[in-house]
Amino acid sequence: MFFELALGIGVGVVGTVLAARLSDTDGAAFAVSNHVLAMLFVLFRIVGAGVSVVVAQSLGGGRREVADAVARATLGASSWVGGFAALLALLGAAPLLRLLNAPAELMPQAVPFLMALAPALMLDAWNASMASVMRAHLRVRDTLAVIVAMHLCHLAGALLLMPRFGLPGFALSLAISRSVGLALHLALWRARLNLRPQWRDWWHLPRRELAAVLRIGLPGAAENIAYRLAFMVSVAVAGQLGAAALATQAYALQVNYAVLLFGLATGLSVEIVVGHLIGAGRLHAAHRLVRRALALGLAVSLGVALLAALAGPWIMRRFTQDAGIVAAGAVLVWWTVLLEPGRTFNLVVINALRATGDARFPVMAGAASMLFVLAGGSWLLGIHLGYGLPGVWVAYAADEWLRGLIMWRRWARHGWVPHARATHRRLRHLNLEITA
Repeated sequence: MFFELALGIGVGVVGTVLAARLSDTDGAAFAVSNHVLAMLFVLFRIVGAGVSVVVAQSLGGGRREVADAVARATLGASSWVGGFAALLALLGAAPLLRLLNAPAELMPQAVPFLMALAPALMLDAWNASMASVMRAHLRVRDTLAVIVAMHLCHLAGALLLMPRFGLPGFALSLAISRSVGLALHLALWRARLNLRPQWRDWWHLPRRELAAVLRIGLPGAAENIAYRLAFMVSVAVAGQLGAAALATQAYALQVNYAVLLFGLATGLSVEIVVGHLIGAGRLHAAHRLVRRALALGLAVSLGVALLAALAGPWIMRRFTQDAGIVAAGAVLVWWTVLLEPGRTFNLVVINALRATGDARFPVMAGAASMLFVLAGGSWLLGIHLGYGLPGVWVAYAADEWLRGLIMWRRWARHGWVPHARATHRRLRHLNLEITA
């Protein structure tokens, strides 16, 4: 899963570099459009977060027929959610960009680019759900093979098309690569899982199967949406500081995404394995797994963040030769050393809580921090007190540490255990209903 995530982030880094070579304005337009795309992609978590957990729990409990029924149900849900997201990007590109305070000089590049990205959103919804099902079946190597093929296709297309067509060339190559990914996922569903979707599966919304998915997915999506909206406030703050600040923020975030890779891969892997353990009723094994994974994640994230900070100026010069942007970006990368260990708590423990069925607590406990510390702190430190981008990154770190420690307290005090037991009982009941 680490390599799979690394490929995805690597494509984003290459795209940012190619856009920055066109101009820093194109680089900033590329970044702000992708922030909107990421905000819309969060809608897929309504389905993706739930299907991964429910299928893993069902398989762990030896209930393959439940897992297959849920997998088919997510195809129709993905069609509706993906279509809605694509329409938002296509018809609401300019208003969405203005919500982020995108500078006026970026709009001629950003608006058509975001509109061109819309078709890929529909394809991404299907790919995300089908990949989640494959991972829940522990077919991570097969999923990696699809991701490799998809991203190589995307990279080749971007390298060929962006010098000629600019940012729309990246969007076209994205749509082509996602079509390749969908074809490969369909082939793997048939070959590895013996799942053959019927025409009805692509639009039907079976209530019983989706109820289990939404029980996990809606709180998971709410937590992601709350974070994304708060994060968008920080992007809007950067937009108020001007195009150069927005470009600096974009380049530093690419470095940050590379640093968080191991923690993110660990968190997603923990979610799948804990789901299997909860489905099998092995609560003590789940508790031990999370403690070991968290210790490993903290050590690795801190080490990688230190290496990135030391190499900060050299890395930033890969994006731009503007000395001011390089210097400002290198300062932001140093804040990653404080930011990433706190984020690791969230990536590992929140995914573990969700896998046990304790999906509402992360939203309820984290909402205040996202609103006041992340969103409010970004404005207070970045604009009101005049600290600029460093103030925004201090808000990032404070929010991650506060939420991370709250989540760890929940796990360490076994607040998730009643939810895990209820999940195990509910799976038995669901199995009896579907069998009947």
